[in-house]
Amino acid sequence: MQLLHIISQKRGVCMKKWMKVGLASAAAASMLAACAKTSEPPAAEGTGNPNEKAKFSISMRTLAFNHVEKSPNINEDKWVKKLEELTNTDLNIVLVPHKEFEQKMIQMFATNDIPDVVQGSGGVAGKEMAGSVQAGVFLPLDDLLQKHGQNLLKKIPKDAWQKETYQGKIYAIPEFLSNPSRRATAIRKDLLDKAGLSVPKTVDEYLNVLRKFKELGVEQPYQGRENFKYADTFFGPFDAFPYLSMHMQQGDQIVPKFFNVDNMTKALQTYKTMFDEGLISKEFATINPTVYKNNILAGKAGMWSMNANEALQWEKQLQANVPTAKVELIPSPVGPDGKGGYYLYNSVTRAWFINKKAKNPEAIIKFFDWMLSDEAEKFFTFGIEGETYKTVDGKIEYKSPTDPQGVDEERYRQAFLWMVQDTKYNKGTLSLTPEGQKLMSIYDTMLANEGRDGIQFEPRLEAYIKNPDIAPESDYAAPVLLQHMVKMVYGKEPISDWPKVIEEWKSKGGNDVVKEATEKFKSKDPNVTISMPRR
Repeated sequence: MQLLHIISQKRGVCMKKWMKVGLASAAAASMLAACAKTSEPPAAEGTGNPNEKAKFSISMRTLAFNHVEKSPNINEDKWVKKLEELTNTDLNIVLVPHKEFEQKMIQMFATNDIPDVVQGSGGVAGKEMAGSVQAGVFLPLDDLLQKHGQNLLKKIPKDAWQKETYQGKIYAIPEFLSNPSRRATAIRKDLLDKAGLSVPKTVDEYLNVLRKFKELGVEQPYQGRENFKYADTFFGPFDAFPYLSMHMQQGDQIVPKFFNVDNMTKALQTYKTMFDEGLISKEFATINPTVYKNNILAGKAGMWSMNANEALQWEKQLQANVPTAKVELIPSPVGPDGKGGYYLYNSVTRAWFINKKAKNPEAIIKFFDWMLSDEAEKFFTFGIEGETYKTVDGKIEYKSPTDPQGVDEERYRQAFLWMVQDTKYNKGTLSLTPEGQKLMSIYDTMLANEGRDGIQFEPRLEAYIKNPDIAPESDYAAPVLLQHMVKMVYGKEPISDWPKVIEEWKSKGGNDVVKEATEKFKSKDPNVTISMPRR
């Protein structure tokens, strides 16, 4: 749905104001205060005085971070205050609930209550942006970046900038990812050792490990989750991810990869086998992100999918409940072609758009430019000297926290507040310990050789925008597909009916998707970035 269309529908109606929240609870996060909207929202105040703090508001998705969502007032958080001190700014952080991000973003644009800086999930055409870039809500940044953002221009890769470009102009500052293979398969190595088994490689070997975990009394041999999100380990071996970036060439057409009936059938059959044998929860389709993580940290799970850069933190939190637990990242299961792994991430993890009504865009650019400075790296990585680290003989001495609250706080500082960085991993902290060095090696060796890719279209195909029920996201399938996938795993529909699912998808707008994708691919449309499969 495009921004202008949304706004036209909302005129003359009592609007709901996007609330500035400090999240005393999850309910407070999602609350919007109803009010009559009679004036434009306050914009950042220009200073003209280099010693005066630059004031601006900034929306930030909570990312389901405990430290964020449990904060009584994020703007009074000590790390926010220190960030303001270091950057000579006065921030007004507006939190957007993680679970309702797209919905709240669309409401924000509809009410025209837009902060000075808006966080997007990726590119200029992201669903959550609701056509706002095309509608002229945000500033083109090219000239400002040349004058005030040289760190940004030098350190952010070209492909990340490309995601933020519309009609030849840059509209956002990207947080970037230099290694697109970010997710990994995690296993309780202590349980694997107890079972007397070696690290599995093939799908069959993986299933045998899960069966042994069940024999050992593990409550969740494989930790499932709703929408197969972070529970998609067994789509990778068959190159069957039904996601937004997963298109392929089939004959003379460009189609989604779930058109490969044989691969999709094998993947779904694997999950049905797990379901039938009790290797995955019977309620996996309703397990939300909070329950998913809590089960893992409580020691109830034997195997799961996760972002690799969080493995050490999760292990510490798990060991608070199960001291003998050991988490290890292992090669993901391989399929008939000898390959596997998860979908490859976008080169942009978050993006920062500047409202054209902001009064001090120069100061905002300088704020983000500082994010890639040495001073910023030291602050976000280690914290405050004398409090969280010390310097001895010119070397930093820092010990990562081990208690759950401390781990949450460190992760918040390093991953939430650090708004522009290479999110592959935090080299500063990882290099200090053998465990951290091992994790970096896993990224640079094992994960670098994993992952499934496909033909990608940026911006999103118009046919997907017009038909949201058939539109997949970056890491979960379209609603029309998901309902059948779940029913097939639960045994409510035969997996052999997958061709009928494809036909249903095509009848609901999928034919338009295939037509548009094929035309753009063949015409080599200069406004569309097309990434061919890497493997």
